[in-house]
This record gives sequence, C-alpha cells and structure tokens, in this order.
Amino acid sequence: MAINIQVIFYSMYGHVYTMAEAVAAGARSVEGSSVELLQVPELIPDGVLEQYGAKAARAAFAHVPIATVERLAEADGIIFGTPTRFGNMVAQMRNFLDQTGKLWMKGALVGKVGSVFASTGTQHGGQETTITSFHSTLLHHGMIVVGVPYTEQRLLNMDEITGGTPYGATTLAGPDGSRRPSENELAIARYQGAHVAKIAAKLKG
Repeated sequence: MAINIQVIFYSMYGHVYTMAEAVAAGARSVEGSSVELLQVPELIPDGVLEQYGAKAARAAFAHVPIATVERLAEADGIIFGTPTRFGNMVAQMRNFLDQTGKLWMKGALVGKVGSVFASTGTQHGGQETTITSFHSTLLHHGMIVVGVPYTEQRLLNMDEITGGTPYGATTLAGPDGSRRPSENELAIARYQGAHVAKIAAKLKG
C-alpha cells in the first residue's frame, strides 16, 4: 500500500536540513512509502541573511522545493522540522501554519499523522518546548501526534552530548552554529521518519 509522507522544514544554517534528510531517509526505508522533502518559504530579505552569514549555508538546500499549504491534504503523514527561537518554532514555520485555516475548516488534516523535530543552540535551549508547543497546532488540526519512543535506544545515550527527546529528534547547533548533527542525532531522526511512516501505513491500511 502506498503512503505519502511529507517532510517539511525551515533551516537557516543547514542543521535542520541535515536532520530533515535523515528523517526522510528513515521514512523511505518503509516499504510503500513515497517521501517528499519540502521547505517553507523564507521571510528574511537576502541582504539580512547575508549579514547573518546564512545566505551561503542556505545555498546547499536551495534545490529543495517550496511547500504549499494546499498540498498538505495529500499526505498521510507530515513531519515538520524547525529551529528554536526562544523555546518556540521559527516565524517562517509559524507563518506557514497560520495559512492552514481553510484546511482546518474542512477537517482536511484530521486523522493524519503529525510529528516534529528541532534544532537548538544549546543543550537546554528549548528543544522540548519547541516541539510540544508545535504539537498544539497539530492537535487543533485533529492530527495524530507521534514522537520517538524509548524503543529507540539511542535516546538513552549518556556517553556524549546529544539531542534526542521522546517528543521528537533534535540536534544541538552550538552557540555559534559550528556543531553539526552527530551520528546519534541523525540515527534518532532516521528512526523517527521510519516510525511515522509505519504508523501512517497502519492507519491507512
């Protein structure tokens, strides 16, 4: 049975994009899955992105198509990725979700699987609050929220500094953004993608 999974992200410096690729790879590992990697539109002017040093980093994923609100209804499962801004999702993602009112009115996303992954600058920079506050929007749409269960043993890794929560995969970018997603974090992201795809397949079946 074919299932459609959309991985929709916003990334400024590439950390969330790297995680999104891992999430998508995990989802693709599930038989019958069709996975699309999409990004939400940028709101920051090019000149400001250049000042932030983000324009060059964003070039690495400029090829990724832009997500459209209308196509969300086509998915059986949607996995959203966002950096953290003061314990919440970024404005770009919020702006995208704020345009889903017509879908909400029609109940177009009711019963679909929804899941979230994130990136923060520090260990305690709002990984969990970003994901759990994101869940509120998914619940308003009637989506079935899925996280990362502790059957993913890498959540228990105490041998290194690592992201990863039962609410969703996470990575730590570091205060200056220099840290890249670790193999442990990417493995959790792949697990999340596969877990969501499997549940979406069971629900569709």
